[in-house]
Parts: sequence; structure tokens; C-alpha cells
Amino acid sequence: MTLAAPPPSTPTPQQQESELQSLRLPWDLRLTAEQFERVCQVNPEAVLELSADGQVLAITPTGGETSARNLRLGQRLLLWAEGAGAGGWRVFDSSGGFRLPDGSVLSPDAALVRLDRWQALTSEQRRGFPPLCPDLVVELASPSDEGPRGVTALRHKMGTYQANGADLGWLLLPEERAVEIWLGGQQGLTQRLENATRLEAGEALAGLVLELGEIWAV
Repeated sequence: MTLAAPPPSTPTPQQQESELQSLRLPWDLRLTAEQFERVCQVNPEAVLELSADGQVLAITPTGGETSARNLRLGQRLLLWAEGAGAGGWRVFDSSGGFRLPDGSVLSPDAALVRLDRWQALTSEQRRGFPPLCPDLVVELASPSDEGPRGVTALRHKMGTYQANGADLGWLLLPEERAVEIWLGGQQGLTQRLENATRLEAGEALAGLVLELGEIWAV
């Protein structure tokens, strides 16, 4: 794979499709986080993540229902952060990647980071993949268990967040109307809520409540 400078003008859809099709990586290629960031910079239309051992993971676009749920989820987190959260948080959507302590670069569907942790980063760190694990991570499972958005793959991601210091993780399972709760400091342990209609974050994020009915119903 040859890395090149970004094109001087906005590419046409046909050019973008061609560039995406040309992104082919050897199965045994391993990158550092810095190399991965460069790959992302010259392939802005590709949705990629990086595992802890340096493997590049291609993430497929979401379907319409998952996209609508993601937007609703982000709206609710933002409303809380600017209201009951007293402005002490930053909210991130699924396009943002985080460089975790184990070297992986992952993009949760939604995330919250305490403002003091965010402000402790340099401007350069904020512009790239922030070198931290979010305090809250949320993932939305797709209807199928296949691929990087399936339940099996997302459980692996949730375990990675948990191992890298996330205080709280929510894995939302719309098809089952269920939620798996991943608590910080309890590696590999989860709690499961069946027929969940309401999700409360607890003391760490006081007042954060998700009314799941409006997220399930899209």
C-alpha cells in the first residue's frame, strides 16, 4: 500500500469509490497507532479500527435503523451533558476514534469523557485519536451476529474498553430489547437487563437516564 498526500480538491463519488476499492492490506500487516492514523488520514472514506496487536479492522457502514438509533442516543447524551451533567463532559459520536492504553484504536457508537480529562490533553492529541479510554462507552448491536457490528465482536470490544479503564459500558441489543452492562474494575463480568425500558448510569454519571423505548422504536 502506498501512502500519498491528500488530493488537493474534493474527490468525486466515483473517485472515492475507486480509492476505497484500492485499500487492500496484507492479512499479516501490523501497524503502530501513529502509522494507523496516517492511513486514516489518506483514506478518509474508510471506516477503520486498530486492534491492540496492530491489525487493521475494516468496519462496515451501519444500516438505517442502527444509524437512527445512534443519532437518538447521541442526542440524549448531549442533552444530559449540557444539563444535569453541568457541562463537565464531552460527548463523542461513532466517527471518533480513541487510542487506548493497550495501543488499540477503537470507535464506540457513543462515548462520554470527563471534561478535566479532555482538557488535560494537548491540542495535537485532541485533533488526532485522543490517547485515553472514555469514561462511558456505548455500542449498538446490529440485527445479525456477523461482522464487526455483531454481538460477538462487540462483546470483545466491550471487554477491551473494560480492561483499558472505562468506568461503564453499555451494549444495547435492540433485537432482544436487552442491555449488557460492563462495569469498570470487574474484568469479564457483566450484568444483563432483559426487556429493558429504562437505563440509569448511577452515581458516576448522576442523573443520566436513557428511556430505551425511544431508542428501540425506530
